[in-house]
Amino acid sequence: MNLEHLKLFTRVASLGKISQAGKELGLSPAVSSAHINKLEENLGIRLLHRTTRKVSLTEEGSVFLPHALEILDNIEIAKASIGVGNISPQGKLRITAPASFGRMHILPALGAFLSIYPDLAVDMHLSDSIVNLVEGGYDIAIRNAQMNDSTLMARKLAPDDRILCASPEYLLQNGTPKHPEELQKHRCVSLMGLETWNFQTPTGDIAIKTNNRLKTDNGEAARDASVQGIGITLTATWCSHEHLKSGKLVRILEEYPVISNAAIWAVYPSSRLLAPKVRVFVDYLVEYFSKATDWNQRSQ
Repeated sequence: MNLEHLKLFTRVASLGKISQAGKELGLSPAVSSAHINKLEENLGIRLLHRTTRKVSLTEEGSVFLPHALEILDNIEIAKASIGVGNISPQGKLRITAPASFGRMHILPALGAFLSIYPDLAVDMHLSDSIVNLVEGGYDIAIRNAQMNDSTLMARKLAPDDRILCASPEYLLQNGTPKHPEELQKHRCVSLMGLETWNFQTPTGDIAIKTNNRLKTDNGEAARDASVQGIGITLTATWCSHEHLKSGKLVRILEEYPVISNAAIWAVYPSSRLLAPKVRVFVDYLVEYFSKATDWNQRSQ
């Protein structure tokens, strides 16, 4: 199986155009089409649906894609293990991250990273859905959750502290709760699926079912709704720290810590040898987030 054909196929799958993928690899449209045809002929299956405007993966192509990506990564790993090939990691780094955290904290980290590794390029997928890394063809997932999947490798990047806050206007009009149980008398803004908030108290842990004026599937939306005075919200410090600093939000019930096992993780498929591009990116993020900020002061 020709590795150049595999490289072309993976780029076509990402870009949706054979000519554009071929151009990246220095191939003419005619040669690119011939390479894809040859790969399909060797495999005995059709990998792509072709139209005059765009190509898309067939069902067989979707199944084949993660294996093609793994083959290419393993070639780079093998070269790196014996000092063959470029010293600097190269190729395409495929990342998926939560929409808000990715936009607010991963994207700002990429500029310096790509300056350090000029032979790397990044495909970044921002979504709050938990995706399958292998099936999706991703090298790394950034997740803000409790890690339960033992089949994946994970490195903690930062804490994911959760706090309660509200706008000064809301508190002026409705009063400030002094105990978590008082939240049941207040309007709240919750993330969908997280309508029950858990707290540590001197008499034991308690769970409060919130009275939701608004529910949303996006943390930034919940934060902004709270800024507008719609209600009290449970938010991550990485999401709300600027609004707390500016006074648009005020933290409440600080003496009753929110119970949460979530953290920010870099997650990648388990492998005996880690692809150089994955290793350097994870190491970079660990160092990047180790620096004290307004939102990750707590010991990691």
